[in-house]
Amino acid sequence: MSTKTQAGVRSLPPLGPNRKLKLPKQAERTLGNGLTVIAVRRPAVPLVELRLWMPAGRIHLARGAMLAQTMLSGTESMTAVQIAAELQAVGGGLSAGIDPDRLMLSGAGLVTGLDRMLEILADVLTGATYPGEEVGTERDRLVDRIQVARSQPAYLAHTALLRRIYGRHPYAVQTPEPEQVHAVRPAALRRLHAERVHPAGAVLVLVGDVQPERALDAAEKTLSAWAGTGHTAELPPAPPLEPGPLLLVDRPGSVQSSLRIALPAVPRTHPDHAALQLANLIFGGYFSSRWVENIREDKGYTYGPHSLVDHSVAGSVLIAAAEVATEVTGPALLETTYELGRLATVAAKPEELEQARQYALGTLQLGMSTQAGLASLTSAYAGSGLRLDFLAEYAARLAKATVDDVAEAAQRYLAPARAVTVVLGDAERITPMLSALAPVCTEPARP
Repeated sequence: MSTKTQAGVRSLPPLGPNRKLKLPKQAERTLGNGLTVIAVRRPAVPLVELRLWMPAGRIHLARGAMLAQTMLSGTESMTAVQIAAELQAVGGGLSAGIDPDRLMLSGAGLVTGLDRMLEILADVLTGATYPGEEVGTERDRLVDRIQVARSQPAYLAHTALLRRIYGRHPYAVQTPEPEQVHAVRPAALRRLHAERVHPAGAVLVLVGDVQPERALDAAEKTLSAWAGTGHTAELPPAPPLEPGPLLLVDRPGSVQSSLRIALPAVPRTHPDHAALQLANLIFGGYFSSRWVENIREDKGYTYGPHSLVDHSVAGSVLIAAAEVATEVTGPALLETTYELGRLATVAAKPEELEQARQYALGTLQLGMSTQAGLASLTSAYAGSGLRLDFLAEYAARLAKATVDDVAEAAQRYLAPARAVTVVLGDAERITPMLSALAPVCTEPARP
């Protein structure tokens, strides 16, 4: 990249050194009921971010989805409208969500309203009633969302990839069928709440313009009475990837193909993690990567190819994704395999590694720069048994990784022979070109 001047072309100055990672002031306390509370001071604005992480392994899909959808629909003392109004009065809000690992309550509000936010949170945790009318409305809304999602190629490709890589593991299916959602009734949600919404193993994160010890005191005062006799079902380890025939998911008439590739990865604490992250960045993890340069900038096959390491409680996996025009499905997959193979067999250039390293360290700083980002990062780490202190260790690993370290990680994890490949598209048009690259197994797209 260059800047033109009257004297000609002048190169931009090199990037300056990365700032030393500075961890914010924090405190932690485990309450008598088993709830762990982590408070982190980030005084940028007078707000506080809240994240409550509760284990959700092996939860019934439809009931779990409806639990998250309706948890804030009313308590013994407040209706859904009153909950929203009370939160708005302190400049705040709460929302609920669920994935295969966790049931999450998230929110934000003014620091001056933290006590009231915690009181409302406690009321929801201990007294949610799941009123019939609200459950019926949210049930229909969730079904509509599922049906819309199932019409999208990206969703269909992702769900096919999950089935292919996880088999019988609970991660294999992450969205309930509409008829399963229709069958959920309020009584079932109340039973599920009693069984699974409890403090044992839960982590509450508070990040913002707070004094950490005072925030811990406020949480203990409000949430120490939260109890539960339910259970936590642990997930089995994710199965190892089993490469095999390319899975072609037939979607007749599709004008584009969705490419999905899964490769083995390691958890954050593994010695190879930093080197693998850098290898992934060089391959396809950011805009200056080889894959983006090849199939977007050079050949124009796609707009936004991207790869990332996805960390879940039961295991980690690297996923690469791209949407390409039907007529270039084969060439795009060929170039993707070429870039993986090139990285796995030819070491990156020192300047290429340094650029990826600068990006990795910079985005690490950026992720901690906002209260919301820091809260989500703290919560994600806590769900894996880690704390923010690990960031300093991770940054040091990124800084020390050598060309040889990255080459070894690429060979170990990114070799094309280790890949699981799924392509969703018009089988009639793309089967011949895909068959020239690999054995193909075809199945119809599931609605």
